[in-house]
Amino acid sequence: MIQYETVFILTPVLSDAQMKEAVEKFTNLLKEQGAEIVNEESWGLRKLAYPIDKKTTGFYQLVEFKADPKTIATLEINFRRDERVIRFLTFRQDKYAAEYAAKRRSLKSSKETVKEN
Repeated sequence: MIQYETVFILTPVLSDAQMKEAVEKFTNLLKEQGAEIVNEESWGLRKLAYPIDKKTTGFYQLVEFKADPKTIATLEINFRRDERVIRFLTFRQDKYAAEYAAKRRSLKSSKETVKEN
């Protein structure tokens, strides 16, 4: 299995429940295809670099996963079919990117444990 990372932007007109349902739809699709979800982060509502479909903000979501290459085609077809998705980008992580992502996750989790204490 190859490690991938995908970031997608959802339209800002969604409610919080609708946004979570859309994210859940894509993570469930990955799981159905046999992918292993490594990390999932919601970056929240952010300003876009340029307007897309007259929208200047969007909900950003990051999903890191391990999957077969055939899974990517299925995922991207579903991104294109879903009108809630403004943009998406999926790329294959090389060993350096995977190491960096693991370090970033461990730093983030250690910061959260310090805040809790």
